[in-house]
Amino acid sequence: MKKSPMRVELYYWPTIQGRGEFVRLLLEEAGADYVDVARAKGGVAAMMRFLEGEEPGALPFAPPFVKGGDAVVSQTANSLAHLAPKFGLVPDAEALRAEASQIQLTIADFVGEIHDTHHPIAGGLYYEDQKREAKRRAQDFVQERMPKYLGWLEDLLARNEKSEGRWLVGRDLTYVDLSAFQVIEGLRYAFPNAMARIEPKIPRLVALRDRVAQRPRIATYLTSERRLPFNQQGIFRRYPELDAPAPRRVARGARGRKGRR
Repeated sequence: MKKSPMRVELYYWPTIQGRGEFVRLLLEEAGADYVDVARAKGGVAAMMRFLEGEEPGALPFAPPFVKGGDAVVSQTANSLAHLAPKFGLVPDAEALRAEASQIQLTIADFVGEIHDTHHPIAGGLYYEDQKREAKRRAQDFVQERMPKYLGWLEDLLARNEKSEGRWLVGRDLTYVDLSAFQVIEGLRYAFPNAMARIEPKIPRLVALRDRVAQRPRIATYLTSERRLPFNQQGIFRRYPELDAPAPRRVARGARGRKGRR
């Protein structure tokens, strides 16, 4: 792993893991010199100056974004792809870098769908204003979409296992492995019942999660105050009604017989 002399400024909301956590994990694994700007006094105001176009450089649409040197880079997947080569957390080969980017962008799609389980109509509405729609969206998510995304990551690991090793891209850990770890952690928090049913089907992905958790810098980070807890304001939220056990299938004709009694 490379040791970059660059100091990184991370800009993200100070009370949630959210999308910023994917960037934090990379910086923590790298042992980077970084500051989580909005968690310091006056940090949110500093972040807002960028979002309002009062600072030089690119104009981010929303956090997270990072600043290193003169570069201001936004969008989670883009920020990770920008930082990873500086810290040796992506292979040098162009084809493998493109593959890592593809995986991270797909994880970004997955994260968007996870968010929409509790906000299926509008992000500006409270969860309580869309509970009925959220329950319907979450049922489809845990039965169809979540197994599909997790199964795809499992297939990537199985394919890479035949040639390269135990990680998603190449022979060594990359930033996409850290992101896969965060997805598993978040889903275990938000959908414990669904994950209990799915995890036996994705043993390689669960093993990858465990390997990441055991890496010295990540293990230290996870038990530190820098690791914010999951809560009801982030992407991963625990609403038990959205994680209800799958309805038991009723044999065809059984309801009719019961109704005639």
